[in-house]
Amino acid sequence: MLTQEWSTVESLGLWHAVVLGILEGLTEFLPVSSTGHLIIAEDVMGVNDARGKVFAIFIQLGAILAVCVAYRAKLLEVVGGLGGDPSARRFAANVVIAFLPAMVLGAALHGVIKQHLFSPLTVAVALIVGGVIILWVESRPHRPRVRDVDDLTWLDALKVGLCQCVALFPGASRAGSTIIGGMLVGLSRETATRFSFFLAMPTMAAAVTYDLYKNAAILSWDDAGVFAAGFVAAFLTALVTVQALLAYVSRHSFAPFGWYRIVLGAVVLWYFW
Repeated sequence: MLTQEWSTVESLGLWHAVVLGILEGLTEFLPVSSTGHLIIAEDVMGVNDARGKVFAIFIQLGAILAVCVAYRAKLLEVVGGLGGDPSARRFAANVVIAFLPAMVLGAALHGVIKQHLFSPLTVAVALIVGGVIILWVESRPHRPRVRDVDDLTWLDALKVGLCQCVALFPGASRAGSTIIGGMLVGLSRETATRFSFFLAMPTMAAAVTYDLYKNAAILSWDDAGVFAAGFVAAFLTALVTVQALLAYVSRHSFAPFGWYRIVLGAVVLWYFW
């Protein structure tokens, strides 16, 4: 892996924070792997040591907040209906069911994944393989039987949750695994995308909270300004991206994202190898 010794984490300034925040917001909910993009960008910028990696984890909170704001009406509806609305309880149960597989497997393999799989080369391979899978799925006839997130069964949710486990491999893409997996299960593109957004809330919140807890000693108030800049950039960019993606999938397939992953993966292999 290429190492740029002239650039250290101390050079992580406002410009780096904003760029990485925008990159996080753009890629978190697209099927292209935000983690993969951040690993590559951090390596290129030379800010890929422990503190830089904690920053990359922290700015995901901005993306989480963005999807919460975008779907605040639905969230309030579900929370308010938990006491007596069967539809709200079913929806909440489905999100929990879909969340559990990745939570259990992620907790068990967290150390192994962080130690052995976080590198540009493993990300490049995952990008290419994921791109091929997207093109394969989009080439098949798609006859969705579920066209609304409220119509998912618990078995549909479990299958999507199992698909999300693939995203534990850096570069696979959590959004890509759940959206494409949802389409294979029988969800429409729009439904799979929306459910992926809702599933992202507990999944990302749990992963980010755990990582920040494990790396609390690295955090410093001296970094507050840079971290805040990255958080805001990620929030604003993700807020726009979520709305744009839903408008896109209502009329187009995910095939362009598949080709993008393959090209980017090939470029990364060439650059780092």
